[in-house]
Amino acid sequence: MTVSPITLRRLELAAGDLASACLAAMDRQPWFHRLTADQRAAVLLVTQRGVANFVAWLDEPTETIRLTAEAFRIAPPDLARRLSLRQTVELVRIATDVFEQHLPPLAADEDERRVLVEGVLRFGRGVAFAAATAYAGAAEARGTWDARLEALVVDAIVRGPVPDGGPAAGGEDALISRAAALGLDAAAPVRVVVGEVPAGRGRFPAERLGELRRHGSRSDRAVLAAAQGERLVMVLSEPTGAEHAASDHLAGDAGLGRLLDGFGPGPVVVGPTANDLAGAYASAREALAGLRAAPGWPDAPRPVAADDLLPERAIGGDVTAHRRLVDSIVAPLVAAGGELLRTLAAYLEGGGALEACARALYVHPNTVRYRLRRVAEVTGYSPAEPRDAFVLRTALVVARLHDWGKPPHDGP
Repeated sequence: MTVSPITLRRLELAAGDLASACLAAMDRQPWFHRLTADQRAAVLLVTQRGVANFVAWLDEPTETIRLTAEAFRIAPPDLARRLSLRQTVELVRIATDVFEQHLPPLAADEDERRVLVEGVLRFGRGVAFAAATAYAGAAEARGTWDARLEALVVDAIVRGPVPDGGPAAGGEDALISRAAALGLDAAAPVRVVVGEVPAGRGRFPAERLGELRRHGSRSDRAVLAAAQGERLVMVLSEPTGAEHAASDHLAGDAGLGRLLDGFGPGPVVVGPTANDLAGAYASAREALAGLRAAPGWPDAPRPVAADDLLPERAIGGDVTAHRRLVDSIVAPLVAAGGELLRTLAAYLEGGGALEACARALYVHPNTVRYRLRRVAEVTGYSPAEPRDAFVLRTALVVARLHDWGKPPHDGP
């Protein structure tokens, strides 16, 4: 049943008063007072259009979708950005309540009154769905833009600063600005994690990136991630108040462990912690170098720190790894003196035989034991452990190849 032309005319004449009544009811919401005068005027305009569309819908009930969506198309973009979906639905609820109070008395008889009551409920439901659709479209567009922005930030971190000062994704200022837009504090410590994408070749699903971000937020981390071909690059902020994680504590990092589910099979390499986002390129460089060298250590833990792959990186020709091994192992042993370096070389090159090493050096075996303990204290690597012995021997070979690690001359 439809309403009579007389009732429709009454509704049209009451549109202004209805819009004002809706605005007065909305004004009771605490957040509504924070809107600017222009935004409140826009809400009034949208409400007036909603009343007019309701009258038109009563005359043409088949036009529900077009008429309910039309009010949102005329809303200023600033208003749509200022109001959340929850606030918009609250406004629709308030308007529906006002309509239920003021419209039925305008009906010519009881039958039309029932039609108006039912019409208000159906039209209000249509407006609510139209609002949800409008916000869903905006969220989808924003998500697509955020994904592109995120890929730009990750790419800029991986490529690092351009030597001639040219723009690397717009330069450092642009990098920091874009990261801030994605919710990453540019001043917070970060580290880069790299591995394979789960599906191998092809595009990394956007929903998987969303899962990674949710896992990160549960462990108090901001997460940026992007698939670059067959590799997945993740930039993680350190948890608030957390100290820089040592390489041997990676496996105990529960938050990081959950993020590993986002990677495919194969090694996952964690770069060293950078003090801020501007220095993250160094962490990315180390992590990627470690990923290239990771096949050389099939039994490496997952995740593995880039520094734990220094021997494999050095064998692969990574000059940074060469220098790191010498600076962290050979140089401290030279500085410690006491024949530590010579004893270590004799022990390793003698196959790890304690007695043979003692005979080669013309010292007592207990002296060798003492010196090897000192080597472990100074370097953090025990010559008696197979993996540590490999690291130490690689450092010795690298130092010889580059003629590094020699003790300084005391005289001319």
